[in-house]
Amino acid sequence: MKKILSLLSVVCCSVASYAQELNCNVTIISDQINAQQAAEKQVFVDMKMAISDFMNNKRWTNDIYSQEERIKCNLIITFTKSPQQNVFQGNAQFQVIRPVYNTTYETLLLQYVDRNFNITFSPEDRQMNFNEQSFTNNLTSILGFYSLIALTLDYDSFSKTGGAQFLTRAYNVANMAFSSGVSGWEQTGDVRNRYWLVENLQNQQLLPFREGFYTYHRLVLDNFTNDPGNGRRQVLEFMNSIKTLQQSRTNSVLMNSFLDAKGQELVNIFSEATKDEKQKAFQVLSSIDPSKTELYRKLVK
Repeated sequence: MKKILSLLSVVCCSVASYAQELNCNVTIISDQINAQQAAEKQVFVDMKMAISDFMNNKRWTNDIYSQEERIKCNLIITFTKSPQQNVFQGNAQFQVIRPVYNTTYETLLLQYVDRNFNITFSPEDRQMNFNEQSFTNNLTSILGFYSLIALTLDYDSFSKTGGAQFLTRAYNVANMAFSSGVSGWEQTGDVRNRYWLVENLQNQQLLPFREGFYTYHRLVLDNFTNDPGNGRRQVLEFMNSIKTLQQSRTNSVLMNSFLDAKGQELVNIFSEATKDEKQKAFQVLSSIDPSKTELYRKLVK
């Protein structure tokens, strides 16, 4: 497991390994912006290259990753406005993906919708500088934040709260960006913005979610083919824990993003359960994730 490498394996593999942790596919959709000139269209090509380079070539840890071990993620950016030259406004979807052991299946760790992907970018910004200890610009802060959140969740899924070191760093990035006054980092108002995502992860009130997140991935999914019955029992316990947490933390962006990622997967987990288990699963899932009630209703049809 990449999280617990021996010194010998590091020495033996370091020459052939990749230091970078992420394998991020970047998509930029700019159809809504009326770019007439070739130079105006080229900026999005340059932007995609710069973002891809940042996400895939920046090093965040001292751990050794092979190509196959790099954390898969998708960053889909949709720009809707360009109010002035080099200023772009829109939204983004960030997905973090994890393999399930001993299978070819991959599971979404996170599906986060960022409603305030508002940045400046010019051809001179191709070489993007990022300093965790100071705010440079909104684009590099967002990308650094996403990268650290991806590491947090990936490590959390392999060991209980194993991503703590990255979470602290992501929180620091969010606080510095908030101090700069740019949108998407506010500590009041929109409870689905970037600040509240990292706040939810750090909040001790939601620690049972992070612990359940580990159980769901490492103890259930990684072992599901060997013991599906016990896996379903643990998933039900986790879903009921989320229900309890929602009573004190309504509209939690962390829990909502988790459920956005897991809807169909949860249906699949209970597809071969007993009638009683399916009924219990439907009741709790439709309660904690009412927008997908019709999806969950498949369990009781």
